[in-house]
Amino acid sequence: MAVYKRGYQRYQGPLTGHWARLLSLPRFSWERLFQQRLVVLLLTASLIWPLLCGMFIYLSNHLEIFASLTNNRGQDGGLAKFMEINARFFLIFMNAQSVFSVMLAAMAGPGLIAPDLANNALPLYLSRPLTRKDYVLARLLVLVGLLSTVTWIPGLTLFGIQSGMAGWSWMMDHLRMAGALLLGFFLWILMVSLVALACSAYVKWKIVAGALVLGFFFVTAGVASMVNAVFRVDWGVLLNPAKAMYVVWSDMLGADPPDGPGSLACAAALLVLVGLLGLVLERKLRPVEVIK
Repeated sequence: MAVYKRGYQRYQGPLTGHWARLLSLPRFSWERLFQQRLVVLLLTASLIWPLLCGMFIYLSNHLEIFASLTNNRGQDGGLAKFMEINARFFLIFMNAQSVFSVMLAAMAGPGLIAPDLANNALPLYLSRPLTRKDYVLARLLVLVGLLSTVTWIPGLTLFGIQSGMAGWSWMMDHLRMAGALLLGFFLWILMVSLVALACSAYVKWKIVAGALVLGFFFVTAGVASMVNAVFRVDWGVLLNPAKAMYVVWSDMLGADPPDGPGSLACAAALLVLVGLLGLVLERKLRPVEVIK
């Protein structure tokens, strides 16, 4: 409309709330993700291990099933110790599910930011009442919701199953494990999601970005092993985010941590990594770009 006619007026109607605007992006992203067959297949496959862990919990609380076998062999005590539900059990569960979460993030994460940057759609988002922080938070919520289905949700479900079978006293004695499952998986989801978003923002091709997410964890693990072998030290673990998170989980669950740096040093290394990933997103997610 021509400016001299002065017929344009600013919209004066009601505005939706901040969270309503923010959650509109994850809502449509989740819908697109669950339309991808590979994502659905991988999500289904990642729930097999929690199902097997649930069966193990049932058998550990019904050792009378093996009564005849153990009585004949005299290994009742050894079997009961092997099938005990303790911190080691949940540590193995968390370590296994972390692998599935990385693969899910590699498949779902690159499609969140890379297409917007490749098609110059970011100014369209930021021209709405959304800030860059809102945009990143909305994309982060997509991965948090997806990865939660294979991490802390089945983890707390297994804890609830064991508590229901072992009794109230077991739950109160091991309540620390429930908090460790929730907080430990949340820290892992945050780190993996930031890695996926940073790779998606840095590389505008989805396939390359997905490979970069997987390569990030493989390369850092290789570099950490090389540093330990060449310099004959053990602090190279700090360069491997997966191993560093494993040390933090061990301390949170009360399990015996592996040799090397303590949980505080590993947590500090992970915080530095999160800060670096945040800087990558801050640098790449801009509505305009000046090319010299």
